[in-house]
Amino acid sequence: MKLDLKLTGCRALTMDPARPAAHTIGIWQGRIAGLDEQVEDLPATETVDLGTAVVLPGFIDAHTHLAWNGRRTVDLSGLSTVAQILDRLAGAPGEGWIEASGYDRRIMDSPLTAADLDQVSGGRPVYVADISGHACVVNSPVLDRLPGISSDGWLTENEQLAARSLRLPYSLDEIAAELHTSARQVLSEGVTMCAEAGIGAGLIAGSPLEAAAYQRAQLPIRVQLMVSAHVLHEVAADPADGVPRAIDLGLHTGFGDDMLSLGAMKLWTDGGMIARTAALTEPYAGTANTGQLAESEEFMRAAIVDGHHAGWQLAIHAIGDRAIDFTLDAVAEAQRQRPRADARHRIEHCGLVRPDQLDRIAALGLIPVVQPTFLWSYGDDYSEIMGEERAPWMYRGRSFLDRGIIVAGSSDRPVADGAPLRAIEFMVRRRSSGGRAVGPDEAITVEEAIRAYTLGSAHACRKEHVLGSLTPGKLADLVVLGDDPRTSESIAEIPVLATVVGGSFSFQRSS
Repeated sequence: MKLDLKLTGCRALTMDPARPAAHTIGIWQGRIAGLDEQVEDLPATETVDLGTAVVLPGFIDAHTHLAWNGRRTVDLSGLSTVAQILDRLAGAPGEGWIEASGYDRRIMDSPLTAADLDQVSGGRPVYVADISGHACVVNSPVLDRLPGISSDGWLTENEQLAARSLRLPYSLDEIAAELHTSARQVLSEGVTMCAEAGIGAGLIAGSPLEAAAYQRAQLPIRVQLMVSAHVLHEVAADPADGVPRAIDLGLHTGFGDDMLSLGAMKLWTDGGMIARTAALTEPYAGTANTGQLAESEEFMRAAIVDGHHAGWQLAIHAIGDRAIDFTLDAVAEAQRQRPRADARHRIEHCGLVRPDQLDRIAALGLIPVVQPTFLWSYGDDYSEIMGEERAPWMYRGRSFLDRGIIVAGSSDRPVADGAPLRAIEFMVRRRSSGGRAVGPDEAITVEEAIRAYTLGSAHACRKEHVLGSLTPGKLADLVVLGDDPRTSESIAEIPVLATVVGGSFSFQRSS
């Protein structure tokens, strides 16, 4: 046998307990052919000496937004005054809509309004996306097309969706270009697979034909698509099938191949903490605001039950503890009506989890898909709005693992920093970018954090049989690092030297 590629001289952390470490990796036809003595004597078309670099399984981002992240808009990141924003927007090139992103209402000298935007828009419609993804600011030409909505320009949740729908759809060529931009970025961070969290409809979708853009793009990374529950429709299936609603042809989780596949069905039950719309049982500190559920309980419960009946794995967005209560009750009801072993339903974000909810999550076999860099980026703010008692409950780690709950790592890119090494460092150190300790008792070990971004995310995406560890027979996806996260004092700063997808170098850092 002649290998396609042999990697030598490395320090590999395989994440496979049967063989935790290796120094030689053999690759053939896109898969790992063997390790160490299994391949040392085999010839190879190409041999690469990695010079003691550290090799891990490729990182898997179990919840991200590739198209949104790659979208070309006016960047308002870091701007904190209305004057700065208007100066940036003035004279925006092109015709038609002016779109901007990176707006952070929390840091503004005064909130941006429609009247402000009217000063520089020249009559063009303006859509300024809040960093949360759950709010926006629009100008008067947009508000005039939204009958029944009274606002100074600030819109959240469904009102935001109504405004955004006026701009949609993006063309398939636009979306494909956005995807390639993001693919290049994630490869540079060691990510080899992404789960796209919501296509077809809803807050993040760009086109009802969105899946076609992924087929057209032929990306150099693996992608799993989460289909929005809003595209479920009634089907005239045989009553014995027990499927009242589905998507066309009965497609559900698992369809596709190793490069592009259908993953979970995405549902939203509440908003977000940045926009103060995550649904809480007790108000945000110092306010009477308890956030809001995304839709009526009847609508959301039906989507969860029907999606479960139709064979979908469910990815249920629930950030606040009130939304998590609803999610636990609805999933329990779906399983009562039609028990499904190993359904692997997921709670996306699982942001604020009370102590009494932990055992229910474990009992239902739910997978928290967390975004640790939320607390690195916004931990100071989140701690203030949750208050002293609740702050330690946010984006848990240790409490999940101690109950046998599998944790999946993700980014929600572009809402927060997407680099897995940054997230891994936070999971270990539990300190915000401002140096604040956020739930220090939830800290986990480096290897446990790496597992969340490899085997944990592979399990959440139902791909653990082919991804997540450097095991013979699995797909040859791996990341080459300049230092060992287990001993580094600054995990987030470790350079990604190369990223390999299916045995091919998809990214190599220039020296």
